[in-house]
Amino acid sequence: MTVFRCALAWIDGAVTNDVDISTDNTGRIASVGQSRASMTDAVVLPGVVLPGFANAHSHAFHRALRGRTHGDGGTFWTWRDRMYRVARTLDPDSYYALARATYGEMVLAGVTSVGEFHYVHHAPDGSAYSDPNAMGEAVRAAARDAGLRLTLLDTCYLAGGLTADGHLPLTVEQRRFTDGDAARWSERWALLVDDDNTRIGAAIHSVRAVPREQISTLVAAVGDRPVHVHLSEQLAENTACKQHYGLTPTELLADTGALGATTTAVHATHLTDYDIELLGSTGTSTCFCPTTERDLADGIGPATQLRDAGSPLCLGSDQHAVIDLLEEARALEMHERLVSFERGRLAPAELVTALAETGHRALGWPDVGRIAVGQRADLVAVRLDTVRTAGSLPDQIVLSAFAADIDSVVVDGKVVVHNGRHLSMDVAQELDTTVRAVWRGASA
Repeated sequence: MTVFRCALAWIDGAVTNDVDISTDNTGRIASVGQSRASMTDAVVLPGVVLPGFANAHSHAFHRALRGRTHGDGGTFWTWRDRMYRVARTLDPDSYYALARATYGEMVLAGVTSVGEFHYVHHAPDGSAYSDPNAMGEAVRAAARDAGLRLTLLDTCYLAGGLTADGHLPLTVEQRRFTDGDAARWSERWALLVDDDNTRIGAAIHSVRAVPREQISTLVAAVGDRPVHVHLSEQLAENTACKQHYGLTPTELLADTGALGATTTAVHATHLTDYDIELLGSTGTSTCFCPTTERDLADGIGPATQLRDAGSPLCLGSDQHAVIDLLEEARALEMHERLVSFERGRLAPAELVTALAETGHRALGWPDVGRIAVGQRADLVAVRLDTVRTAGSLPDQIVLSAFAADIDSVVVDGKVVVHNGRHLSMDVAQELDTTVRAVWRGASA
């Protein structure tokens, strides 16, 4: 048994003083109670201890784009061309190295579970590797070795886009993303299996990339596994879908049975009132990625309207222009202030829930995200004595702290980060080495 001693801990939506959290030999929380002076061998966690964060939307290889595309101007679509250059360089070994380094950065930022929206499946020419899931297995190994939990959202990607006249053929750059149709995707997907550190989920890339008749095939194959989908990130997607199908992307997903309590809509930026009603009434979660949505000039989605309609909110860092889930949570509230001219649209307790409990649930980990008996012991200690947090009220720490203020991270009862340092890898060095290698390949 390990006991973690917390001067302050986030319990049941509020900060509690002087808490001991004991764990059993499976890494679950065995007890939560008042600190006992007699317990001299407790592991002390400084500052405010929050439940572990869930990064519900990640494209790990996009981390190579940070600092190389933000000043280019253009649009989401021109940014995408640079992203394709990076994607074409990857093989299982380089993908593992880049994902491991990226996940290491996430752990330093308090992330204990990540949902990898994974679509780089095959060799650059579209041919399958000898193991058809070699790229997915590289991601699995990277997450395990970096010290966090993974939901592999293996993605169905079949078309190169959508216009009023229908779906476009795949471009050369997109060939490695596809299995040809949803039936063949499901055959490959069925070869993936859960393990102690991994849940297998699925993703519909978007209504642009998966035609209507193929969505139903995927939904039938996946059953009650987590399903994620990029939704209405761009106005152009909405226009094309309305012109071709006579439906909004949300209406199309509803019509094909893709919405529900195990589904998460990512971005959901440009929605009609009826779209919001559909997402809320079906219990579909919504994942906002504010730092990416502002970097790509996507817009600001209707977070509180979705919340009020019944859609649970969660957070992701998406293209990793920033890996700081505290900043994603804070931005969710700050963006609401910009569009509503009101403050306090999302209370700190709601932001912590989005950071942790609802994010983990969206990834298929319902036993993570709260500091409570029976939950996995995922803990994030945020210091109150840094230049950024000094003077903060503990119950407002989510609105003042950044990833740099995280002292310790515990995953399944094991300390993975201590004194702000990852205990098993030099994250900065690995990022520098792997990103440089990727761009040497992209420039070749």
